[in-house]
Amino acid sequence: MARRRNRPGDSDDGELSVNDLIEGPTEVISPAALAAARAAGPAPDAGVDETHDLSAYASRDLTPPPAPGPTAAVTEDLTGRSGGHDGEPPAQARVVLPGLPRPGALYRRALRDAVPGIGRSRRPDAAPPVELAVAGVTVDRAHLAEYDRVCGFRLADALPATYPHVLGFPLALRLMTLPEFPFPLAGVVHVGNRITVRRPVPADVPWDFVAHAEHLRPHARGRQIDVVLVGSVDGEEVWRGVSTYLGRERGAGVTGRDPGERPAPPAATAHWRLTPRVGTDYARVSGDHNPIHTSRLGARLFGFPRPIAHGMWSKARCLAALESRLPEAYTVEVGFKLPVPLPSTVAFSAVPGWDFALHDARTGRPHLVGTVR
Repeated sequence: MARRRNRPGDSDDGELSVNDLIEGPTEVISPAALAAARAAGPAPDAGVDETHDLSAYASRDLTPPPAPGPTAAVTEDLTGRSGGHDGEPPAQARVVLPGLPRPGALYRRALRDAVPGIGRSRRPDAAPPVELAVAGVTVDRAHLAEYDRVCGFRLADALPATYPHVLGFPLALRLMTLPEFPFPLAGVVHVGNRITVRRPVPADVPWDFVAHAEHLRPHARGRQIDVVLVGSVDGEEVWRGVSTYLGRERGAGVTGRDPGERPAPPAATAHWRLTPRVGTDYARVSGDHNPIHTSRLGARLFGFPRPIAHGMWSKARCLAALESRLPEAYTVEVGFKLPVPLPSTVAFSAVPGWDFALHDARTGRPHLVGTVR
């Protein structure tokens, strides 16, 4: 990960700039160049080969022919979903990628789409009619060890429940940067996540992943959609993650806050002091370089006074605290409430069952509530 070059008078606090966050410098757009780009309209994406632009597949009612070799077998082995929710049609096409996409190129595309006059202003009213698949994803043990360190897990042969989310995240990210995704990636809010672990999986086996989106629905502040990532080993589904994202939209109604008093938070079983490194370290091991988590400037661009912790780091840290008491197969579901500002001190609480929560240690304001069943 690149670091910002210090200028005279800069503090050496290690903060990453927006350019650093997307794995390399981006061109500074002058007013004249911006006006010319708007006049010319959207240009062809020069990086489509690198990032596997799938819009052509998604707009046609067909399944792309399998590639020769191992990829063809994946098309047969990875079972697709049966259909959408609330009348949504099933996926019309499965696209098998030769490998995981590169997150840096996808974030560059997302930031470009956020520029007024250049990015797409109209979005579809349905989930993308395509699912993405990739086979043979292996675990780098050094990366796994670093992930365990950042999130608080013990070093073990079996993968933590949240690690496959990181392993397959580039595939889900590619899905969310399709033109057919109903809202732009920049500014989406991760409001919930549910993970089902069907059995422990050791670190030395390859994974196959399939990602699709479903259940686009209205919300008081915009629209929500579920991004589903399914992990399989030798043709058997062993892990499933469902992330719910909110796309905030102008004109959506806003529900007022409950005027009643907030219930007292449960008694804390641990307090954790979080530094800004929580955001930058987790971005490095997860590939989620959203600037709201790693840069004061990036956070301010999206309305946060300072960086906020990744929701999936918060979930992983809570699971690490329960690690020795979890069964071999379970479902863990969390709702992300108020953002966790960095730095801050949070209080973790858990009761046998398991219900757990994360609160602000000083005010009791809720950050996360979750269950293990």
